Amino acid sequence: MNKIKPLSGHVLIEPIREEKRKGGIILPETVEKERSEKGKVVAVGEGRWVSSPTGEGKRVPMEVKKGDTVIFTKYGPNEIKVGDKEYLIAKEDDILAVIS
Repeated sequence: MNKIKPLSGHVLIEPIREEKRKGGIILPETVEKERSEKGKVVAVGEGRWVSSPTGEGKRVPMEVKKGDTVIFTKYGPNEIKVGDKEYLIAKEDDILAVIS
């Protein structure tokens, strides 16, 4: 298996697909192919670089970590496929919350 390591302030997310129910009936995934807005963090970058007023660069640490379940913007992340698994690569700014 290929190992994916996000760069800078990017996060690799495995989407969590939830079953949609309407009146007690489970709808198949093909009925509503909406993009997930929730997922599990698989890997994180080292943090993005920002420049200070003195011109020196500083790395800002990531707020999320591997294993976190997160809610992210629907169309912010980019979809990638590795083998038969689908992942999303998002900027940390696209992550809205961590579910505890």
